[in-house]
Amino acid sequence: MRRKTHSRTPAKGTVGVFLQARLDSTRLPRKALLPLSGRTVIEHAMSSLRRFGAEVHLLLTDEASYPELEPYAKTCGFVALAGPKDDVLARFALAAHRYPVERIVRATGDNPLVSIELIELLLPLHLEAKADYSAFDGPPIGTGVEIVETGALLSAAERAVDPYEREHVCPYLYRRDREYRIHRPAAPESFRLSDATVTLDTAADYRFLERLYAELYRGEPIDTRRLVEWLSANTRRAGWRDEGYRSGTEGNLHRFATQGAAGPIGPPR
Repeated sequence: MRRKTHSRTPAKGTVGVFLQARLDSTRLPRKALLPLSGRTVIEHAMSSLRRFGAEVHLLLTDEASYPELEPYAKTCGFVALAGPKDDVLARFALAAHRYPVERIVRATGDNPLVSIELIELLLPLHLEAKADYSAFDGPPIGTGVEIVETGALLSAAERAVDPYEREHVCPYLYRRDREYRIHRPAAPESFRLSDATVTLDTAADYRFLERLYAELYRGEPIDTRRLVEWLSANTRRAGWRDEGYRSGTEGNLHRFATQGAAGPIGPPR
């Protein structure tokens, strides 16, 4: 089992939250800055992740997105760092060298409902298993995170050549479970709903999240158990993702794709 260490030794037990985001998504341009109940998508993600007591919270983006995303990062208590656009694994490696921690919580900016509760449940399991990589099986897609040892991530950054593995950061590790310790525990029952999706990839996802936030959001990150209960009760209804919220949403999507954030959801000052 190979494990490479990085050149700068981090303090034992240190954890960093590395949140990746950029603004040029092809399916839903500028989705990180779309508004949800008075805040942008990326602010919701950072607000939740900031509650986890890590040594460093980083927003990892590319050069083109950095000027617009950096003010949001600063306001939310994150440090923004620009790196390669498509080689996201290299972007993470750059961050790991600049901000050395022993392990990394990886999250993505298209998941405003990323769960602080799942991070706090997963980390002790990751440590107990002495894993290189851990992620829960079974929670709603868009609520979970990955935890990866920095040495394993830097090993992947040195060795991976497959473009898919470089774009998606962790596949090099979990495709090689004879070389790295991979831990995939089942999510606790109250967090489990594997057929539900709350990630933001398409206009239909955005309409769905608009409605979800209108019903559940009260100014603080939505509790994941409450979210699972709501999803269980509502998403089985026929046509849920398509009913309502069409007229205003399409205008919002066009404006954000062509003009960027404006008005009350504009960049923090």
